[in-house]
Amino acid sequence: MPTPRRPQRMLAAVLLLLCSLAALSVSAEAKVHHHTWDIAYHYKSLDCVEKLAVTINGESPGPTIHATQGDTIVVTVHNKLETENTGIHWHGIRQIGSPWADGTVGVTQCPILPGDTFTYRFVVDRPGTYFYHAHYGMQRVAGLDGMLVVSAPDGVAEPFTYDEERTILLMDWWHKSVYEQAVGLASDPLVFVGEPQSLLINGRGVFEPFHCSRAPNGSSDAACNVPRSAGCAPPPLFTAVPGKTYRLRVGSLTSLSALNFAIEGHSMTVVEVDGYYVRPVVVDSLYIYSGESYSVLVKADQDPSRNYWAASHVVARARNTTSAMAILSYAGNDPRAPPPTPRPEGPAWDDVKARVEQSRSLAVAHPDHVLPVPPRPDRALLLLNTQNRIGGHTKWAINGVSLAFPATPYLVSMKRGLQGAYDARPPPETYDFRSYDIERPPPANGTVASAVYRLALGSVVDLVLQNTVALNKKSETHPWHLHGHDFWVLAYGDGKFDPERDTARFNLRDPVMKNTVALHPKGWTAVRFVADNPGVWLFHCHIEAHVYMGMAVVFEEGVDTVGRLPKSIMGCGRSRTLP
Repeated sequence: MPTPRRPQRMLAAVLLLLCSLAALSVSAEAKVHHHTWDIAYHYKSLDCVEKLAVTINGESPGPTIHATQGDTIVVTVHNKLETENTGIHWHGIRQIGSPWADGTVGVTQCPILPGDTFTYRFVVDRPGTYFYHAHYGMQRVAGLDGMLVVSAPDGVAEPFTYDEERTILLMDWWHKSVYEQAVGLASDPLVFVGEPQSLLINGRGVFEPFHCSRAPNGSSDAACNVPRSAGCAPPPLFTAVPGKTYRLRVGSLTSLSALNFAIEGHSMTVVEVDGYYVRPVVVDSLYIYSGESYSVLVKADQDPSRNYWAASHVVARARNTTSAMAILSYAGNDPRAPPPTPRPEGPAWDDVKARVEQSRSLAVAHPDHVLPVPPRPDRALLLLNTQNRIGGHTKWAINGVSLAFPATPYLVSMKRGLQGAYDARPPPETYDFRSYDIERPPPANGTVASAVYRLALGSVVDLVLQNTVALNKKSETHPWHLHGHDFWVLAYGDGKFDPERDTARFNLRDPVMKNTVALHPKGWTAVRFVADNPGVWLFHCHIEAHVYMGMAVVFEEGVDTVGRLPKSIMGCGRSRTLP
């Protein structure tokens, strides 16, 4: 393993010191927020069709948590699912000093068993728009999620102004249970989860079979006569006061779908991405991928005598799910009155160029909030994303390795020195990029393993994600999320990455930082981060079916410096017998 260069170590230390000083500056007024949650199944009608959902205190999605930078969040979780484990990940929270609170079952903790109680306690160290969601199996599909908004402290000015703010959570929704979907993915032949039945805006939508929504004068097809809940209609988004500017914190926790979000007649100015201020960009619509969050400014400057459509459309996959609609009303109007215009169609689902161009335009930091990038990496991993046939099953793999979570969480195994609890052989750091053809599906090979990339604490690491075509000869969009860190987004590229040619294209001047980034079809994405957060961290595709099928890697850094592990994260695998 390469030893970090001294200047790199010094830069990492300076960055860590600056973060520590920022945390100290707000700690004097920090508060502790206590929440108690009962996690249980309830019948819900999120898209006007009743089905079981995993709820928090009876609601799905769960409540939005509000806090201020430097505050401590304490969430006591009672698992009342009766026959199902759970675990909750705090998406975008770096868990500095509390790696056991990341909530990733199999990586940082054992699952919370039915009837058990577990308490998460952590500090929110950065302002921004974040999430929480289930991180056990494919449980997020069933509705266990919500938003976590961290405000800047009083007296700290943001580089934009607004009058009020709202949160907008985008989801997709299936009528099949999590169990049906998971069993299908593990079957031979593969039974894919299929397209979602509905899209949701703030947990509400209207189920309508796609072909019915496309019929010009309705459809006589019996399948279109869907029994729905009483009063089923597009939900209100919010009521705007003419002349006011609104900060909309828009986040996506879809399980499969990439989306395009727009508000009829209103442009949006993007000002924040994943908790970092971005060079402002005005867009007519926002492409957003699972795990991403944005703050956009919208001015209520249109005709106030009517209402407007807000729409969420599937992109990057053939559109077979009816778009979600909500209603932006102006004060004085009936908030449920449908707008006088037809429902918007949205952009072409397969316009890859437009999506890549927007990704590139939003990858530049605000000029007053540029965080210096380490000039070069100590280690570079070239990660080939492929769909493989392994052992008679369809899997996703990185450099030929499909991740399988071990019975004992990595954090426990590594901290307590449990030999043989995971695969000790390190996974490949690259692939034969010179001869590999990304236009052809891979041969039937690969392995399933619980291997780990072990990183030197304080080292600078480049990750280059390379996309390919899957076994169906299509190339999909993969949103990749890194736990425990934020990274600089250095470049998006087309075709096959060439280290000798393409590293010169990296933006080392003013890249934005994020925790989730899109890997576009037949392209590559390069990011850089500092491995300065002791613990064990997952890096994975945020599509539920894909991570379930092995599309993930694990990083360890400085685990020997982690403090004493709480006993509450143990109890499974070989941790059962630990003192």
